[in-house]
Amino acid sequence: MMKKVLIMMLKILTVIVIVITLFIAIVYIVNIVNNKSEQGKIKSYGQSVAVDGKNMNVLIQGKGEETVVLLPGYGTAAPALDFEPLVKELSPYYKVVVVEPFGYGLSDVTEKERTTENMVDEIHEALKSLDIDRYILMGHSIAGIYGLNYVNKYPNEVSAFVGIDSSVPTQDGTDDPFPSGAYKLLKKSGFSRLFMKLSSDQLVVPIEDDETREQIRILTLKNMFNPNVLSEGEHFSPNFKGAENLTFPKNLPVIFFLQANDTETKGWIPLHEKQIKDSVHGKVMTFEGGHYLHHTRSKEIVQNFRKFMKE
Repeated sequence: MMKKVLIMMLKILTVIVIVITLFIAIVYIVNIVNNKSEQGKIKSYGQSVAVDGKNMNVLIQGKGEETVVLLPGYGTAAPALDFEPLVKELSPYYKVVVVEPFGYGLSDVTEKERTTENMVDEIHEALKSLDIDRYILMGHSIAGIYGLNYVNKYPNEVSAFVGIDSSVPTQDGTDDPFPSGAYKLLKKSGFSRLFMKLSSDQLVVPIEDDETREQIRILTLKNMFNPNVLSEGEHFSPNFKGAENLTFPKNLPVIFFLQANDTETKGWIPLHEKQIKDSVHGKVMTFEGGHYLHHTRSKEIVQNFRKFMKE
């Protein structure tokens, strides 16, 4: 009797292992097939700029006398599409340049490590080759760290800094270990695609437009956990640490647009107020909304930014 039970359990276990193996294989194959078919569905936008022997994608709109350069937050799959509502509000008044760093949007992937220095130099090289030498820097999220380095490195080029819920060097959580291995496995196995399919809120889109949504979905799956995005994550700790002793130049106009009720980062608003305490022209404004404030508050951001610049 005991022998029969053991044989039965062994059979059940074998069936379970076969089913799990089949499931993993199907997820893997479906991902490979979809990756290939989606490559041909990507619609190009913007223009390519040669940077360090690679192609960096930038989108330029508007014909204003002043230029606003937009820098994305970490892991934004398609910055030019993500910033669409903001570009729409800015372009009647400014020349707007959306930079897609390497590994983002339609830009190439580079072999260089994603240190702040490398990223800042590459962005600068892209702007230089476009003959853009005077501009307002406007950045979302982690662009607050790169922007801080940038304005100190190129003070004669940047005329103002605008942070959209931008990162601060001393915020909590930047020392947490970055799980590169797990993310690599998720992407390679196809499970990142499966999770996105099962949980639609993983897809961050600025406007409920089916075509834009689909392009962002394809580019999210293409760029998610690519070598540059992983390298950037691995450099969080040294990049944040390296910015701790940096301050915004005293006479540089700096304005932060922050979410009013950030529950994730301790002292979010005071941290930003501390950043501008010595600024001659410094301001903090808060809005109800999520981390991607430019998706829902672009009109208010641009109105208040223009008013701030006039003052």
